[in-house]
Amino acid sequence: MVNEQKRFFVWALVFILFVWIVAFAGFKIVEVYKVTPSKVSHYIITTDLNKLSLQERSRALDKLADMLNSLQYEDRRRMRLENEWRRLFEQMTDKEKEDFIEKTLPAGFKQMMESFEKLPEERRKKIINDALRRLKEAQETMAAENPRDKFARQNWGTNAPVISPELEQKVRVLGLKTFYNESSAQSKAELAPVLEEIQRLMERGRGLR
Repeated sequence: MVNEQKRFFVWALVFILFVWIVAFAGFKIVEVYKVTPSKVSHYIITTDLNKLSLQERSRALDKLADMLNSLQYEDRRRMRLENEWRRLFEQMTDKEKEDFIEKTLPAGFKQMMESFEKLPEERRKKIINDALRRLKEAQETMAAENPRDKFARQNWGTNAPVISPELEQKVRVLGLKTFYNESSAQSKAELAPVLEEIQRLMERGRGLR
């Protein structure tokens, strides 16, 4: 009887240890393959499109798009507001820029634009204002986290606009859909954080109240 109890406890301990090892291994595997902002930043910094062949460029940009799309919304917003990606973006051809923007737009974006354009003017104005305000708050938080960083003070500080005043004016005058369809890839890239913030507000129903 005593021996049976000992065997039972031994096997129970072995089973618990096995489960713990499997769980720990699974956690490590997820950790290795999980996309994080630091991994995206490292990939951007270590990638030089000018040194790649056409096929390698395509694979590199597809991988970067997949990495950005894998990020949580807050992390993706932070990456869009940071300056690191701009160096790589400048290395892209016009066609690559257009393709990259299309691949990194959130799902349902075009349907959102259709819904947005159907809203009354005052509602559209409020949503744009709310989106810019929320992004401004995010910028100021990023600046506060990096008080000694010159780029942070200049581009995320209290007086720094979320997008250029000229771009903001065009969006307000032309309308979101018209501007997006007619603008350059560079303008679309600058507007990307605003577009995704607008979509987030629309999905949460805040813009419809």
